[in-house]
Amino acid sequence: MTVQTDVRMPEFRVLGVRVNAVQIPQVIDWMQYVIRARGAARYVAVTGMHGVTESRHDENFRDILNTADLVVPDGMPLVWLGRFRGFRHLSRRVYGPELMETFCRETGSKYRHFFYGGAPGVADHLAQVEQERHGIRIAGTYCPPFRPLTEQEDRDLVALINEAAPDVIWVGLSTPKQERWMREHRDKLKVPLMLGVGAAFDLNSGRLKQAPSWMREHGLEWLFRLLAEPKRLWRRYLVQGSEFVWNVFLELTNLRVYE
Repeated sequence: MTVQTDVRMPEFRVLGVRVNAVQIPQVIDWMQYVIRARGAARYVAVTGMHGVTESRHDENFRDILNTADLVVPDGMPLVWLGRFRGFRHLSRRVYGPELMETFCRETGSKYRHFFYGGAPGVADHLAQVEQERHGIRIAGTYCPPFRPLTEQEDRDLVALINEAAPDVIWVGLSTPKQERWMREHRDKLKVPLMLGVGAAFDLNSGRLKQAPSWMREHGLEWLFRLLAEPKRLWRRYLVQGSEFVWNVFLELTNLRVYE
């Protein structure tokens, strides 16, 4: 399906969060349409089980997801739920690192890219890697400190990005920070498109090892990442994962309605 007009993509809801029933080719078509339109800044939330569960504890974050211009299913549980809702064309997740890599490969030097986020040096390295792989044009990079920016720092950052004039900003701050940042800055930035891709900065730059493709395609990436970073991720996958499964069970059995 090629996106030719500015219409809302098909969608379904999971625990009160709108998720678009799209695959990577559709997303890339939509991204190019948005960039060509050169309208107000739009943002894409690349969301999985973690984002949906976070939204149940934070109404403001749920609103941020539901007002995103596109919410894509970066997680096999969301793909399975979409298929259950009747969207049989959903066969694969819209995996953030793969979305970035595919977009860069298919568009090459067509657009100007800005990389915002990551640990010190990661955004620079990622930009270099993608440029060497696919010949993309780099508008700039920025690694924010591990603290909120001051008002002056934020103004300087906005000026830096607007002067760089990127076509797309890749935001790697992890959920929910990256979605909050995109929502807060969409009216300040003169850029057509922003995407929150989280771990794509570390994975596509080679800083972290990716799970084997068979694990990613069968909903087992969480296990690979948990074994790789147990101290950081145990709560996300064991506690929030169990909470997600329970809440989905309640929703599917009509025992609870999630607004």
